[in-house]
Amino acid sequence: AVNNLSLNFYEGNITSLLGHNGAGKTTTISILTGLFPTSSGTIFVYGKDIRTDQEVIRKNMGVCMQHNVLFNYLTTKEHLLLYGYIKVPHCSKQELYQEVKRTLKETGLYSHRHKLAGTLSGGMKRKLSIAIALLGGSRVVILDEPTTGVDPCSRRSIWEIISKNKKGRTIILSTHHLDEAEVLSDRIAFLEHGGLKCCGSPFYLKETFGDGYHLTLTKKKECDTTAVTSLIQSYLPEAYLKEDIGGELVYVLP
Repeated sequence: AVNNLSLNFYEGNITSLLGHNGAGKTTTISILTGLFPTSSGTIFVYGKDIRTDQEVIRKNMGVCMQHNVLFNYLTTKEHLLLYGYIKVPHCSKQELYQEVKRTLKETGLYSHRHKLAGTLSGGMKRKLSIAIALLGGSRVVILDEPTTGVDPCSRRSIWEIISKNKKGRTIILSTHHLDEAEVLSDRIAFLEHGGLKCCGSPFYLKETFGDGYHLTLTKKKECDTTAVTSLIQSYLPEAYLKEDIGGELVYVLP
């Protein structure tokens, strides 16, 4: 699933792993987090080898997986307290409560702190998963498709949370949305068939490989994609539909 992949990630930067479904993004994330072992090669995190120092590495790592790992009968605050005791066991009770309060406010969850996770919207659940990853001052934060299944408004709110928290951290996220990678990233790594195709800043990649403007539309339930495409092409015959994923359509305009 991943072939001869070699990448560097930098503190204070957000690096996006961009690619279609099956490109190797989630497998790469699973290897970075230690869920899957490497068949060859290794990963170094702040000088520590993941093959021999995984326990040390995990103490400085926060992870938000593609699917939420939450307990329906715990509140948002209880989730952060639970994971806080695991991630930073050396903290006093008062310090942990202050850290949880700060994280809830930073992620816009403070007013929902007493709500059960099972009653939260999809966007709020993703924010909670990201809050858990950020908790405890994680130096390495890995986010596997952090905006999966959320509405466009929640998506942009999540982008803001991620951007505000990159200082002093190395953030790695996977996505198949080009606009998400462009907005958030200092560097974008394109993956295909488990290999690295190219890597660089959004500006460099657009200048080198750009194929025109992108028009992103939010779909309603009754949206007729064929009719929308026909309307756009009646004005711009060379325009074409690039993505039809979730609640959005993305067109490339010449």
